[in-house]
Amino acid sequence: MSDKILLHRDDPDKDPLVGHVKVTREDWINVARDILVTDGMAEVKVLAISERLAVSRSSFYWYFKSRKHLLDGLLDDWEAQNTATIVAHCAMPADSIHAAVCNFFKCFVNPDLFDQGLDFAVREWSRRSGAVRQRIDAADAARLAAVKEMYARFGFEPMAADARARILYYMQLGYHALEVREPMVERMRRTTEYLEGFTGSAPDPAVAQAFCDYSMRHGS
Repeated sequence: MSDKILLHRDDPDKDPLVGHVKVTREDWINVARDILVTDGMAEVKVLAISERLAVSRSSFYWYFKSRKHLLDGLLDDWEAQNTATIVAHCAMPADSIHAAVCNFFKCFVNPDLFDQGLDFAVREWSRRSGAVRQRIDAADAARLAAVKEMYARFGFEPMAADARARILYYMQLGYHALEVREPMVERMRRTTEYLEGFTGSAPDPAVAQAFCDYSMRHGS
């Protein structure tokens, strides 16, 4: 199990479990997500999860009707974390398009906001499932629409907003798909040029610096 998983029973910030309850629905989802990311959808099995949780398989049915129900929960969890996060950050108030683009980028420099491994695990899963492919397509459409609207708020014409949204979003996905590895400080050296490239105008240095400071605090 990944070190980042903290089960409800081991988390001092959670309410104590009562009665015969040893794990929660969230625990089942969290371990299933970890297996999905590290081993792929085929390995997301009730027995494997129950062994990691150190509980019997029967407890699974307190929370889920079937394995399919669990997998649907995983997809809901992915959408709630990754897609909803991008949509929300694109809609955040900003004084300029440069600040708005920085809000978008915060999703990808802060691992607490966007789970990169989960996103690509779901995309890999979609290669084997038409239903999951449909959810991927819907998520990408929702994310692109949010980025396009972000540009439109700052006066970009519809076609320009659409094209820039695609450039920005597809670039960011490609950056992670290529597993580019570089120190955050090196990445931040290009902030001003990135912002100019994605908007067509030079940013206020204070906006670029604020984003760099955020990234150095929260970046992985």
